[in-house]
Amino acid sequence: MSERTSNVLKTSMAGITQDQIFCRLGLRTTAYWVFTLLVVFENASGFVCGIFHSQYLRVMLNHLGYPQYFGNILGFWQLGAAAALIAPGLPLLKEWAYAGTFFNYSAALASHLAVGDEPRAWMAAVVFAVFTVCSWALRPADRRLPRPTATTRTTIWSWIGPVVIIGLMMALARFTLPKAPTF
Repeated sequence: MSERTSNVLKTSMAGITQDQIFCRLGLRTTAYWVFTLLVVFENASGFVCGIFHSQYLRVMLNHLGYPQYFGNILGFWQLGAAAALIAPGLPLLKEWAYAGTFFNYSAALASHLAVGDEPRAWMAAVVFAVFTVCSWALRPADRRLPRPTATTRTTIWSWIGPVVIIGLMMALARFTLPKAPTF
């Protein structure tokens, strides 16, 4: 880059935030679409693996201790997530899709760690969880929920009631657990 071009860029970008620079150069949008398309592709692939009962998925489900039909259930949810992430609009549905994909990848990581797998087995789950967070963080404004209006601040005291209620519900659940059915 010539010195003249560098000076023009410095002058035209003076007082601009890093976020605005990314937007002007299109880097933010490009990064968003790269991460999003990778996550969408992985979810669409998960649907195809589940529906066609791929050998890889059958072996992996067996290895992790999941029933084979879990692939069908997970596959349809992955298709829904892929569709929601790629579709225009629908910001609330996108939030749910991002949460679901993150839960999927974090559960995959936990499952691999629970059976003692080495990093090569669970690293893809970590990478796609990171891709999901990157896609979520880089979303354009039209793919985000509107910012909430000013509300009153939540204090520590407002959490006491819900925490106590949840504690009571867990205690009640412990004493009312059903007996295991016999099949």
